[in-house]
Amino acid sequence: MREFIRGLSRRTVVTFFGVGYGIALLLALFPPFYLGASGIATPILGVPFSIAYWLIDGLLLGFGLWGLYIVEDIRGELDESLVPAAPIAGE
Repeated sequence: MREFIRGLSRRTVVTFFGVGYGIALLLALFPPFYLGASGIATPILGVPFSIAYWLIDGLLLGFGLWGLYIVEDIRGELDESLVPAAPIAGE
């Protein structure tokens, strides 16, 4: 799996996660979607659907960010220059 992820082009990774973020933004910012969800009375795991809609949207965004972090870590694209190499004296 790691070799597959390393073999992907940067454009493929950005497109895949960009589509996920686009869907999450569309669900949050396009009024017909969330207004349509507010009229559904079916509970999901005991939570009203209108609340579950926002929870699912937030989870989609959160898991997308988590997935992108993991993929960038596997590909070695994380910016490690932000982490100090040695602890600062006096701390």
